[in-house]
Amino acid sequence: MEATAAKEAARQEVDRAAPALVELSHTIHAHPELAFEEVRSSAWVAEALAAGGFEVEAGACDLPTAFVATAGSGPLTIGICAEYDALPGIGHACGHNVIAAAAVGAGLALAGVADDLGLTVKVFGTPAEEGGGGKILMLQRGAFDGVHAAMMVHPAPVELLHMECLAVSHFDVHYKGKEAHASAYPEQGVNAADAITVAQVAIGLLRQHLEPGDQVHGIVTHGGEAPNVVPAHTSAKWYVRAPTLDRLAAVEPRIHRCFEAGALATGASLEIQPQSPPYSEFRPDAELTAVYQRNAEEAGRVFPPAPARPMGGSTDMANVSLALPAIHPMLGIDSLPAVNHQPEFAAAAITPVADRAVRDGALAMAWTTIDVAADEGHRSRLLAPRD
Repeated sequence: MEATAAKEAARQEVDRAAPALVELSHTIHAHPELAFEEVRSSAWVAEALAAGGFEVEAGACDLPTAFVATAGSGPLTIGICAEYDALPGIGHACGHNVIAAAAVGAGLALAGVADDLGLTVKVFGTPAEEGGGGKILMLQRGAFDGVHAAMMVHPAPVELLHMECLAVSHFDVHYKGKEAHASAYPEQGVNAADAITVAQVAIGLLRQHLEPGDQVHGIVTHGGEAPNVVPAHTSAKWYVRAPTLDRLAAVEPRIHRCFEAGALATGASLEIQPQSPPYSEFRPDAELTAVYQRNAEEAGRVFPPAPARPMGGSTDMANVSLALPAIHPMLGIDSLPAVNHQPEFAAAAITPVADRAVRDGALAMAWTTIDVAADEGHRSRLLAPRD
């Protein structure tokens, strides 16, 4: 099948499926589920793909809310990643409902032309992007073995070909001290809240000496039980970010020492619990990016000039990009002044503009895949053994 005919068939399928894709996006949005708890969302996405002819492996990689859906049997394997986890308290304020629906749309559009193009299409249901590292676990457990390239789209305030991604480490901090009456017998207590206060002051002072691009931020999740009881247990969630994994490995121990200072100063014991494998920097594939841009513009997307302040963040898709060619373009949903991780952005993720982004993102990914499969240069490059 020629690329032109395949792309027209894909367009027709995306347009046919568009109402169901928008309904899927809105349904996921209305039922936000947190990392590794996306039971309904993952099932809805998998069911939509199964209805479109995909063979679905649920509970992939020993992750109950992960799946791998496969259509076609050609030698070139392209992966499309779906995310569907929400944020605590503010729901789908990063628009993962749009990501999931667009991934389904791209998959459905490609299923009917895959064999004619010598393609295998895999749609990966990837849980826990917001801190759990679902894609990293799937990568480590072999889900991406034999995949020649991977892609996904992500909503943002404006259209971008690539988001600057920082490496990040997620961890929980727990201090254990000793209760005592805060007025009558304070000298008998070991104050775990003081420990976390000392750590936060130390981190604040350390920030002056961090290198550009290094970041550290966190929240206290438990600070004690009552004002008249010396806090015996406190806990917090912290992120450390850096431009690369190598830089992250250098800066994270300095942050840990700040928490150790809190324990040393107060006599409380300290436990630091990693919450996921570290996320890496992103290495976007330049050739795939160029093909995507051409197809996204043909689908009606408009890329403004690059912003003076690049949009930053972290994603476990970055780790995939270090293992195989990958892209992670951003779909503008005209949300400004609202930005990702704000309640207002969650509201923007089910507007008509966001619904249009579902359709356009699905079509741009499908067309990109078709062009890559039909072009001998792109195809040969992706099929060549990687170092």
